Amino acid sequence: MIPLRDSPLRRNKSRITTGLIIVNVVIFFFQSLLFPNELRAFIVQFALVPQKFFSPDRLNLNVLDYLSFITNMFLHGSLLHLISNMWTLWIFGPSVEDRIGGGRFLMFYLLAGLGASWTHAFFNQSSAIPTLGASGAISGVLGCYVRLFPKSQILMILPIPFLPIFFPISALSYAIFWLISQVVPAVMELLYPRQEGGVAWWAHVGGFVAGWYLVPIFNRKKRARTLFIDREEDWLNRRYYPPQRW
Repeated sequence: MIPLRDSPLRRNKSRITTGLIIVNVVIFFFQSLLFPNELRAFIVQFALVPQKFFSPDRLNLNVLDYLSFITNMFLHGSLLHLISNMWTLWIFGPSVEDRIGGGRFLMFYLLAGLGASWTHAFFNQSSAIPTLGASGAISGVLGCYVRLFPKSQILMILPIPFLPIFFPISALSYAIFWLISQVVPAVMELLYPRQEGGVAWWAHVGGFVAGWYLVPIFNRKKRARTLFIDREEDWLNRRYYPPQRW
């Protein structure tokens, strides 16, 4: 299932979300210009390698090594990896940014990504596999989104060849389904550790939990968003989503 659009109405342009997408795209194309040896060194330096921080040599790490808890969320391993992450950010980021404000959203995004990185490192302390991608921070955006807009509707597509199926689903239902799909393989990975690279399931779980619990800190006071809430509730109470709205 692929989300296509959400239902909450927004007042402001999504400048921070757009900026984050642009930064990720620019860095990815910078990566694509590097020679293989340069790219390998670049990834090792700026991606997250958990083993670095739990080995006896951790006392020799510098500030740049610790910055990898942040920098890894701006790197991607393939074009498909980039597109899938940026698409998800574009679906859920604007509504969260509009609700909590641009500056708060940027700080929230970085903290959620930091929470995702620490969670991944904690559950993979012996891993020397570089971890990269914005999905941990975006999972935090999803956690925030479902807490702010649990009743909002998300238009989904089931991409069956030649016969795609479109259907709406509540944000809460989507988040429950998504979280189960992350927790189950994360637990299985603890029971049966993998030796090769794959999906950083614990980063997704950690990012979602961080995003959920950061909401009270970053959500604006009610008087600063009354008009927005009223408009959103008017939209939701219609219980009818004309096709052109999507």
